[in-house]
Amino acid sequence: MQAELPQRASPGPGETILAPVRFAMGIVDAPLRWLQRVFGIGGMAAFFLMPNMLIFGIFVLLPFFINFAYSMTGGTALFLADRSFVGGDQYARLFDCANYLNANSCTEDTFWTAVGNTGWFVILQVTLMIIVSLITALILNRDLMARSFWRAVFFFPVLLSPVVVGLIWKWILQRQGLLNFSLYGFGFEPYTWLNDRNWAFAATVGVSIWAHMGFYTLILLAGLQAIPKDLYEAAEMDGTRPARAFWRITMPLLAPNLLVVVVLVLIKAVQIFDEIYVLTGGGPGTSTLYLTQYIYETGFAAQLRNPGLAAAASILMGVVLVVLTLVQLSLSRSSEKKGARK
Repeated sequence: MQAELPQRASPGPGETILAPVRFAMGIVDAPLRWLQRVFGIGGMAAFFLMPNMLIFGIFVLLPFFINFAYSMTGGTALFLADRSFVGGDQYARLFDCANYLNANSCTEDTFWTAVGNTGWFVILQVTLMIIVSLITALILNRDLMARSFWRAVFFFPVLLSPVVVGLIWKWILQRQGLLNFSLYGFGFEPYTWLNDRNWAFAATVGVSIWAHMGFYTLILLAGLQAIPKDLYEAAEMDGTRPARAFWRITMPLLAPNLLVVVVLVLIKAVQIFDEIYVLTGGGPGTSTLYLTQYIYETGFAAQLRNPGLAAAASILMGVVLVVLTLVQLSLSRSSEKKGARK
């Protein structure tokens, strides 16, 4: 009697669904194996990085070189082929000043007004942003009731569009806004906050901090949670005061996160535009005109637009950002080396 051959099990529904996927994976796998044999592991890494580098080159490097080319041309024409080559005249126009501390003595006085406003904004906003974000992170790192809820509350403004942020605060600070309505209930007269130069400038600083502090608080909070609690317990057993533990334990271990926050806050502050443009439009006068808005209005919104001048200003702003970032990184590395020697 012949032994019966075992019958082959019929494929289940899962195998039937995965069959096209496996077939496609086999088609993709064959050339990848060939590339690995030819170029090795290092070549495969370059192959997988190539799409990202291609996108970076098209949308970052190429626009940078085009922008630099625009900065060497003059006229009001938009297309580069219709513009005349002027060399460094646009840069010379920006730096044509009798006194750099007095914007009125400059040929392009609006540019230096925007530079001065941006400088003061960066100093105040970066300092206050780091302080407020650090204090908020320290508070949220404690054992609080409904701690997750409070973390979500502080992070919520980050999810809003900058235009929405500007519209919300414009509705609050305008003459018939929520702030004046609340003050009127306590007997105060309504005030035009956004028409006062000092209050408008303060509003831009405060609104930018409110809108972005949640993101930087999250970075600092992650750094705080990575610090081992055993260090604080040992310091407490040694009788170390909380203030000394903060400066000796928390700040040194939080330094990498703090450096990231400083760099990101600085870059964001120099490039501030969206919510401020919606909130004040650069006014009253030019009291809240910042560098990015100057570049936008000079290149696109002005009646006699000058794309070359706007491109030159944007190149200078990029150079300043790169220099500031390199200085911060060098200072951080030098401090790390000093800490390692100790």
